[in-house]
Amino acid sequence: MKNQYCKVGSITPMGNGTDEINLLEHQYQSFMDKASRIKHSDLKLAEFFELKAMKIQKIIQNLV
Repeated sequence: MKNQYCKVGSITPMGNGTDEINLLEHQYQSFMDKASRIKHSDLKLAEFFELKAMKIQKIIQNLV
């Protein structure tokens, strides 16, 4: 059997391209949707998702 190498934990730096911004905007919207869906049942988890969304929003603002 041939050796296989796993890239778990590896990171790819993001550039200033529109693909990266679109991906970040999608992630931002996803976290905000999760936060709004779960807010009534688990407030702490909703706050966690909102915090993640805010961090992504700051990254988007720095890229634009």
